[in-house]
Amino acid sequence: MCGIAGELGFGGRPPESSVMQRMLDRLRRRGPDHEGHYRQGPVLLGHRRLAIIDLSAAADQPMTDEATGSTIVFNGTIYNYPALRNELIGRGHRFRSSGDTEVILKAYAEWGERCVERLIGMFAFAIWDVREQRLFLARDRLGIKPLYYGETRDGFRFASNVQALLAGGGVDSAIDPIALHHHMSLHAVVPAPRTLLKGVRKLPPAHTLSIGPDGRQQLRAYWHLSAQRPAAPRSEQDWVEAIHAALRTAVERRMRIADVPVGVLLSGGLDSSLLVALLAESGASGLKTFTVGFEDQPEEKGSEFEYSDPVAARYATEHHKFEIPNSEVLTRLPEAVDQMSEPMVAQDAVAFYLLSGQVSRHVKAVQSGQGADEVFGGYFWYPQMAAAQGEPIERFRPRYFDRDHAEYLRTVMPAYATDDVTSAFVAARLAEADADEFIDQVLRFDVTTLIVDDPVKRVDNMTMAWGLEARVPFLDHELVELAASMPPDLKLRDGGKYVLKQIARGRIPDAVIDRPKGYFPVPALKYVRGEAYDFMADIVNSRTSRERGLFRPEYVDALLADPEGEGSFTAIRGNKLWHLALLELWLQRHLDGAVY
Repeated sequence: MCGIAGELGFGGRPPESSVMQRMLDRLRRRGPDHEGHYRQGPVLLGHRRLAIIDLSAAADQPMTDEATGSTIVFNGTIYNYPALRNELIGRGHRFRSSGDTEVILKAYAEWGERCVERLIGMFAFAIWDVREQRLFLARDRLGIKPLYYGETRDGFRFASNVQALLAGGGVDSAIDPIALHHHMSLHAVVPAPRTLLKGVRKLPPAHTLSIGPDGRQQLRAYWHLSAQRPAAPRSEQDWVEAIHAALRTAVERRMRIADVPVGVLLSGGLDSSLLVALLAESGASGLKTFTVGFEDQPEEKGSEFEYSDPVAARYATEHHKFEIPNSEVLTRLPEAVDQMSEPMVAQDAVAFYLLSGQVSRHVKAVQSGQGADEVFGGYFWYPQMAAAQGEPIERFRPRYFDRDHAEYLRTVMPAYATDDVTSAFVAARLAEADADEFIDQVLRFDVTTLIVDDPVKRVDNMTMAWGLEARVPFLDHELVELAASMPPDLKLRDGGKYVLKQIARGRIPDAVIDRPKGYFPVPALKYVRGEAYDFMADIVNSRTSRERGLFRPEYVDALLADPEGEGSFTAIRGNKLWHLALLELWLQRHLDGAVY
């Protein structure tokens, strides 16, 4: 788990070392253990290492294959690397390290670009093929690890976060109106390859990208998620047993493949509690678990300790509880925003940031429950969509979009007006082949697109800000493929995640299984009043915000006048004033020099 960066100069132009150093400085927190550089002709690669597997210097990066001369920078973890290593040894390859990085290099030497199809894990990497004079980039199937890139006047650059590309300079930082429409409609999600900035793009999940010295690019998809029933019908019990086995394999992989202890973020919900239970079932001992809580508000409790404590007690984990005072939430929110590669508006981002800072004092890697709701149908809007009538986009849009197209046009200044590009994008994605039912379409779109740039990116950014690796077993691609083939009624039954609840019975307390769906509570930010209101108002009313000319003043003024009025707040989507304030704060911190 690391931070990577690189540059390919077009026409043989050698990159500048000072640019690479500025980029690596923005990746230091992702990889605090080692910094490395590699230069060859038109290529300069950089790496910041977080040592998780093979802690020796032999696994430092950039790493060069002595046999082929190819060099890699890699961020992530390959869970099946021991088996691949043995296979490659059998094919005549020799290794000088015991980690997963060298396995990717040798796999590339053996299978070329198709090496990615053999990898099980989370990854973003770049290989300079010195023989072909070609840069090869790849990203994992579910987009767990980030990979951003952009073209300058003289070359192609890539990095693990947008901050590094901005620090390198030469990036067009103007707002992309199409990306802004997506951001304002889809809970701040901007699907790949776009980002909010015109000059920054991101490699889509399950894709590779090859770039030659003349700048020509070749993009290839190497994986597609099918959501069709298997040829041989399965009973309900068959599905429960199959999912149980696949999930147990996923958590075992993410516990076993590490040379450092791996803990669990235990929220008190079904998903993370089930991870603890399955790890114990797999024989894990001395497990470290971590829970965060905040001060209560009159309307809502600020912690879920009453649910996490019994799970920790049942499995005798070394349990750590962190209580964060509300006064610390707002004061440290800008720190969390500084670590966001793209603007995020989920109020639990700061919670993950503060929790990760505490957890990183105890372990360097954790398992987390992100993805379970999207893979197994846990959100309340899925049954609503299933019951609705009409075209797929008409069933999806009113139950998911933060604002419709008409409201978007009332939100932004005329310079950022577009057609209803988000509806068109979602409709096209839902219509893709190999999905048997409408809910199959929805869940596949959520898992392969929406989740990538909401909870998955949020967890990566907030944990890696502290040099903490987050592993997400519910997004094991083999588990995801199995779940995608399961009938939707087995997911949506009993309020959602029916199969997971069946697996959990007898393993975790019924009170955890049967509780209403919970969301990471951060009461200090959820209710727009007092200091939280003042904080948001100061941002959207600032001279910088007004002069930026992104939002219509009358729309902002209406939200300020009635921030908790009908239509401006929902527990799931957050409030629209918060959305505007966090977007503007990100722009101020990252584009206006407030950080750098």
